[in-house]
Amino acid sequence: MKKELLAATALVSTLIGTSVAQAATASFSGSVKAGVKGTDTDGTADGTFAGLQQHNLSFSASETTDSGIKISTGFTVVNEGGTSNNASGLTLTFTDGSVLDLIEAGNAYKSKLATVPSGGGEVGITGTTNNHAPTGLGFANASATVGFEYASVADAMGVDGLTWGISASTGDDGDGTGSSSTVESAYSVGVSYVTDAGDTTVTVGGGFVSADDSNADTSNSKGEETAVALSAATGDLTVGVGWASGTEVAVHSSTGDNSEVDGAEVLTAGAKYVSGDITFAVGYVDGEAKDIATFGSAGSNVDSYEKTSASVTYTVAGGVSAIVGYASEDRADEGNPTKDVSGTTWYVGATLSF
Repeated sequence: MKKELLAATALVSTLIGTSVAQAATASFSGSVKAGVKGTDTDGTADGTFAGLQQHNLSFSASETTDSGIKISTGFTVVNEGGTSNNASGLTLTFTDGSVLDLIEAGNAYKSKLATVPSGGGEVGITGTTNNHAPTGLGFANASATVGFEYASVADAMGVDGLTWGISASTGDDGDGTGSSSTVESAYSVGVSYVTDAGDTTVTVGGGFVSADDSNADTSNSKGEETAVALSAATGDLTVGVGWASGTEVAVHSSTGDNSEVDGAEVLTAGAKYVSGDITFAVGYVDGEAKDIATFGSAGSNVDSYEKTSASVTYTVAGGVSAIVGYASEDRADEGNPTKDVSGTTWYVGATLSF
């Protein structure tokens, strides 16, 4: 009997050991945000405020093959207070440092944009609007789930600080109508260059994206965009500026119908300064575009968007920060001010990250 028990124990140990050895390395991360947000619009929402609690939880897994290629993936369970089943596809990191993303890979131009600082905190006015002025540099960042993005090695083509990327994706080619617009195909290229100018590290990056859709109402054009951004870091100070221009197909939030958005342009600028445990940040966004309900016709009236933001963040302890944020936003739909989605917001809260 003793021999049988020893044999059974050895078998179980072997199976468990084999299972553990074959399992990918997994980890999780997330955050909990708790604070108060106040809103004072130019319309009816005058001096309202409420508690705001958000949470995020994500898992990741990775393993390295015998040839040295790292395979990684992940998924989000909870995203900013709501349940989520968003998976991140597969990422292959090769021994030379180049990276290949597969499935939900995204677009290369967006990945290569330099980071422009902006004010933080859970600020911003939400609501129903037909304003289609761009609010950020990636306004036409559309792609299908089946695709890839390849990012080159550092110092590509023998140029110090240069990296480049290329991406493509494909989706359903069945035509739809109305707002049922999906990406049929997309491609993008991006470039990033980092160099030192004395005590300042300068980063410039951007590129181009073009996407078609499977919607009969939109003449099979989902959007095109060119974007570029530059940042400069000197010691504890970082400043940046970005610009983007293009066209896209957007959905009216009030009607659900598609609109052709032409002449879209956006400028972003910001600065960030770190002093010990305190980070000061400011940001500015200025966008405009012409949205047209009848595709192919000329638009005349301009939608506009302008936002100024500022925040102060204090690192209380490792993984714990307190923040005070403020933002002022002005929107106009076809030249007419939209008071219900214009005004100011503020936020006071704390974030615990793990």
